[in-house]
Amino acid sequence: MTWAGRAEDAIARYRGGEARDLDQRQLTQLANAAWAAGLALLMDGRTDEARVWLRTAAGRYRESWGAGAPADSWGRPIAAMKALILAGDDARDAARWALDAGAADAESPIGRYAGTLAHLVLGDDVDARALGSTLRGRDDFPEAVADALVTIAAADRAGYLLAVEDILESFEERKEFLEDMPVADTVLVLQALARDRDAAVDLPASRMLP
Repeated sequence: MTWAGRAEDAIARYRGGEARDLDQRQLTQLANAAWAAGLALLMDGRTDEARVWLRTAAGRYRESWGAGAPADSWGRPIAAMKALILAGDDARDAARWALDAGAADAESPIGRYAGTLAHLVLGDDVDARALGSTLRGRDDFPEAVADALVTIAAADRAGYLLAVEDILESFEERKEFLEDMPVADTVLVLQALARDRDAAVDLPASRMLP
């Protein structure tokens, strides 16, 4: 299927669900559909349209959290931050939401990932480096992602290059994706954060990147 076709399908899923009386789970499904539409449009080179859907996704993730999501639903603030970063928008409000919800003190690695990402968005690089370091050497969190977070916080371009190349390779080897969208979204987000610190790197051409 073409990227344009994937975008049309995702938008249709969103439109088909938005008229319902929605609970937190259904709001997340809407957010996922909007996220998928944004990624597909981004891959199709339709940047302005992509931004609209990525912003919609971020708003729906936030709405779902307020509609009674479980307290440890850290994927929602993570996804909201990522969507806003990819849209080129200010993600600081979503970052503060994650930290106010206790992400930096979470026991789970996904919670601390949310906290580390939030600190990077806010420019709190010392805190990001310290929190991200707690994600290293774990069996339940990708080592390359932890390394990328820490090296971005340290503006360590050489270390970041090794980490982000490993992440891209892992995406290229992956068989399953959220909403069936084969896009290395984590790489795109990390590159944006690295760019803010003059640490972004040149990556090889990939079918997973625009």
